[in-house]
Amino acid sequence: MFLCFGLALLYEEDDALPFLISTFVTIIIGLFLHMKGRNARNSLNRRDAFLVVTLVWIAFSVTGMLPYLVSGYIRNVTDAFFETMSGFTTTGCTILSDVEILPHAMLFWRALTQFLGGLGIVFFTIALLPSLVGGSVKIYSAESTGPVNSKLHPRLSTTAKWIWTIYIVLTISCILSFKIAGMEWFDSICYALSTTATGGFSVHNNGVFVFNKDVIEYIAVFFQFLSGVNFSLIYLLVFKGRLGMVLKSSELKFYTFVVLVATVSIMLLLINDLDYSFGHALRASLFQVVSFVTTTGLFSENVGLWPHITWIILGLLMFCGACSGSTSGGFKCIRCVMLLKVVINEFKQKLHPRAVLPVRINGENVERRTYSNLLAYFALFIAFIVITSMIMIGAGVDHTNALMMAMSCVSNVGPSLGSLAHPEVTWGTLSVGLKWVCSALMLVGRLEIFTVLVLFTPSFWKDS
Repeated sequence: MFLCFGLALLYEEDDALPFLISTFVTIIIGLFLHMKGRNARNSLNRRDAFLVVTLVWIAFSVTGMLPYLVSGYIRNVTDAFFETMSGFTTTGCTILSDVEILPHAMLFWRALTQFLGGLGIVFFTIALLPSLVGGSVKIYSAESTGPVNSKLHPRLSTTAKWIWTIYIVLTISCILSFKIAGMEWFDSICYALSTTATGGFSVHNNGVFVFNKDVIEYIAVFFQFLSGVNFSLIYLLVFKGRLGMVLKSSELKFYTFVVLVATVSIMLLLINDLDYSFGHALRASLFQVVSFVTTTGLFSENVGLWPHITWIILGLLMFCGACSGSTSGGFKCIRCVMLLKVVINEFKQKLHPRAVLPVRINGENVERRTYSNLLAYFALFIAFIVITSMIMIGAGVDHTNALMMAMSCVSNVGPSLGSLAHPEVTWGTLSVGLKWVCSALMLVGRLEIFTVLVLFTPSFWKDS
């Protein structure tokens, strides 16, 4: 926030004082909590970790909405909390109909919330201040994405530093690439923070296609795709030179395969139905496929004019998501691979009832407990989408928007494909109650359901 205060002074805009006030209020809250907890044991059990992670994300969103409220650019708590939660969870949906009226520091704050939430707020703290986080392995497990947690080093703080180093290098490379391609420094920084965090907040109402440059779109595709790869694989490739291990990754193969198949399918539809040239069709389809599979949600075209079958493909990509251990949301490719293998094994089991058919990922057997957890997660993922859709339909939202908005929140993908069919329905037009439901769903989706849901079970609160 203090960085944004400096930026507001630099541009001589009216949000300098709101950021200064927000900074001091946040410091006071932090000091108060630090004083209250100064004599506490610096250790956590697994139950504490679930509670701490959830509360930290809520606390960040509560303090993070202060600049919007103090400045008056967002006038009520519901909208300010929704916008902030959308930023930290890298969902990227916005209640603002015109982002271009915001001053530079406020636009930068929106982008920065995505960057901080990209790899996880608590994970950022572990990298920055490991001595303050007792039981950090348990906290990491509660916040990390995907069914399997990758550790690059015996000390988790070292793992966090390496992964954050990769994240920062990717972001700086993206900034420089955008700048070389013709963007202004401010735009290149904000779009890079949004791209590598796979967040989707834009500095312009029309997104990146306001620049109307092919090279900018290809740069965005490249860095979105890399940000959707498991950062542990990038570490193994760049710092350890283990190309063979990277190429063996079942998840990376599936991720690449999905992107290629979806891109070719949409490209052919655009050429056949809308008479796009080959180059235009390739660029447009590749951009939207990568944007949706990585749950970034940026647009380079008016997808509302595309054949409806492309919406279904993009909707499936929203559900699937990219790799675990990346900045993207969604169900995750590793879970899709495991689910496919479980289904294939069930068919084989029908033919060979006595056969022992383990599920193997990267040549290693997956414990039965892991794919039991997978099936439970899949059921809850679908249940949240269905239940939220029903709540929205009951509140008067049309069926298409209800389904797509629910999927957008739980998958952490900002734009709703339903608004292409019904543009009058936006996040800003939702009722107060629905905005709080969507805010909660964004948090549940980002923390992968169980971390939040376990807090509402009676057994969680028992001393045993």
